[in-house]
Amino acid sequence: MRRPDHPTTTRPTAVNGALPGPESPEAREALEADGPGGGGPGAGVPEAGGPDHAVPGPTTAPPLPTDGVTAEAVLAPYLQGQAADFLRSLRLHREHSAPSDAGGQGAEAAARALRRSARRISGSLHTFRTVLDPAWADHLRTELAWLSGTLAREHAYAGRLTRLLDALHQLSGATLPAARGTKPATKPGTQPATTTAARTAGAPEAQGRAVLGVGAARAGALLERQLTLARTRAHSAALQALGSSRFHAVADAVALLASEVPLAPGTTGRGTEALLEPAERAEQRLLAAVVALPADESAEPYNEAQDAAWHQARLLLRLHRYAHEVVLGAADPVLTGAGHALDLHRDAAEAAAAAAAAARTPRIAPATAYALGVLHADQRHEVEAARAVFRETWPYATAMTAP
Repeated sequence: MRRPDHPTTTRPTAVNGALPGPESPEAREALEADGPGGGGPGAGVPEAGGPDHAVPGPTTAPPLPTDGVTAEAVLAPYLQGQAADFLRSLRLHREHSAPSDAGGQGAEAAARALRRSARRISGSLHTFRTVLDPAWADHLRTELAWLSGTLAREHAYAGRLTRLLDALHQLSGATLPAARGTKPATKPGTQPATTTAARTAGAPEAQGRAVLGVGAARAGALLERQLTLARTRAHSAALQALGSSRFHAVADAVALLASEVPLAPGTTGRGTEALLEPAERAEQRLLAAVVALPADESAEPYNEAQDAAWHQARLLLRLHRYAHEVVLGAADPVLTGAGHALDLHRDAAEAAAAAAAAARTPRIAPATAYALGVLHADQRHEVEAARAVFRETWPYATAMTAP
């Protein structure tokens, strides 16, 4: 895996090699969880031989690679540990989902842990598909993606509502942002004009603040109705999913994964090169996606069509982080800032889309539409700011300037 100070790939020398801890307490907790160790299901299986070959005893194993570490000795404990975290989080979610848990904080924390483990298992199955049984990996990855997406919607709507209401409060209580490309009326160090013309020029701004103050409360109420309804529906969908036969099949598959990792034929006994190759491909896909991002000169904060490329880069960065955890034992710390910036970009883009959708509500008052328009502009500026932060924190400078 390439690092800014290591241009070549570093090969692991031990299972879950020692690197600095992951970028968040949640990821560190997932990595340090107790889980079954040892090799994959193919360990100790005798090789086929002719009549002149003696049948190996039950303790005979395939020859180990020269570095003494096999691919299954690295991948299997990671997947089994994440599967154990998944099952533990599921148990906690059921315990805290009882009516006696009025606050629901325990159930929410357990759901986050459940999604975290599901994402890591699904991402690892995607990256290391060539090392695993492909049919099994594709099926389980699809089911885990469905589960993680279903459970994430309720949390996403709640976070979006909080973000938009906070932004509305800040906008309604402060001076409206100046239009992009305009210059301030006075220069620093000069006294403000007191002529009648200056007061007349400031009248539209004062009027805009008054209209925003009137429309902000109505816009907040509209957003709260829409997003709360969406959150309630997402909560019902999550409860229905957790009680479905499809989810029980997923839980059973993860329970089997906690004890046995189906590997591809011929993988048993292979060295860590079998993991390094797909991990490097995941890294190269990430670097290529970052190179393809729109340049600063062509960036337009109100061009939502450019968001898709940034969302794709975020997903590829997540896959790279998970592959780094598998191969080197911990998340890459140099990508913490870049990953956080892409998370903020996603949140701001989705919040802007929610404000725009609310503004399209039929028969709303002009003041409400005006407040939602200002809110949309504010969130699109947050999108642009997140892109700038990503470019500043991205550790591979050459990738950002490649043609």
